Amino acid sequence: MSTMKTVAPVGLVGYGAYVPRYRLAASEVAAVWQGGRDHLPVREKSVPGPDEDAVTMAVEAALNAVSRAQVDPAELGAVYVGSESHPYAVKPSSTMVAEAIGAGPSVLAASFEFACKAGTEALQAALGLVGAGMVPYALAIGSDTAQGRPSDELEYTAGAGAAALIVGPAEGALAVVEGSRSYVTDTPDFFRRAGQKYPRHGGRFTGEPGYFGHVLPAAEALLADLGHGPEDYAAVILHQPNAKFPAKAAADLGFRPEQWEIGLLVGQIGNAYAGSSLIGLTAVLDQAGPGDRILLVSFGSGAGSDAFSLVVTDKVSARQGLAPKTMDYVKRRRPIDYALYARYRGKLAV
Repeated sequence: MSTMKTVAPVGLVGYGAYVPRYRLAASEVAAVWQGGRDHLPVREKSVPGPDEDAVTMAVEAALNAVSRAQVDPAELGAVYVGSESHPYAVKPSSTMVAEAIGAGPSVLAASFEFACKAGTEALQAALGLVGAGMVPYALAIGSDTAQGRPSDELEYTAGAGAAALIVGPAEGALAVVEGSRSYVTDTPDFFRRAGQKYPRHGGRFTGEPGYFGHVLPAAEALLADLGHGPEDYAAVILHQPNAKFPAKAAADLGFRPEQWEIGLLVGQIGNAYAGSSLIGLTAVLDQAGPGDRILLVSFGSGAGSDAFSLVVTDKVSARQGLAPKTMDYVKRRRPIDYALYARYRGKLAV
């Protein structure tokens, strides 16, 4: 398969993010399960409040995207929500989001699942729909709550947050999509069977052949097809399960630290799963300038990656201030201890 390009030029006309205010320090997890330890994978992670879930966070992010796009939600032809923590096992998250933001009822709605790349999977579908001329605008969201079995390594990094992107015609876009590339294999590095509360992972297997075995070939294929090199990009955002993986992958691809550090938020909010790489993209767009080229590569266990190349337009500056910036949410923090975290996340059976 070659690089995917839409029939009509398309891009992002709006974007938005949301991160819960509660923060759990990694040292709190270590104190309970390990007696304290050094070299923790993140400093702290975001934790949803008792009244928050993947849908409420998706709505907040979507409203911010609508504000930046300056479009009537009724003009949205599709609302796609990607998550691995949908509130209902059988009931779409997308219909709730569509109604909450005023996009329905004449709208296509669908919920996506592909672990941490469910959000970019939704973005691929939105690009195709708008690029084919079937709808004027489409909304793609990645949103997830913290999931991690007590004492498991995931509990240190499983954060929460959401990002929303509105796709529209290139002439009104703040960032035009040059092309995208997907790469998938049947690699069972992370899974949760029906009825199980917490996902399971393959330990080091999630790095290689999981993460690196998909992020690198997806990015390399896209760059080769487009004729671009690392020197052509102002920023690169890779999926962020921890701080080490994206740093190593970016270095292997030839990028400099200043190119990947700009969108690296995992140390402050943890891994927001389907929202992870997309939240990083929103943080980069908050400070991007006309002409900046951005590389976005997601990763979802199971396993696959979606890679996108975007070029920022001169419309970005006027829209950056129309909604709260991603770092506004990151800096708006309230520390909690492990006991309150366990209560909020339903880890105590009463």
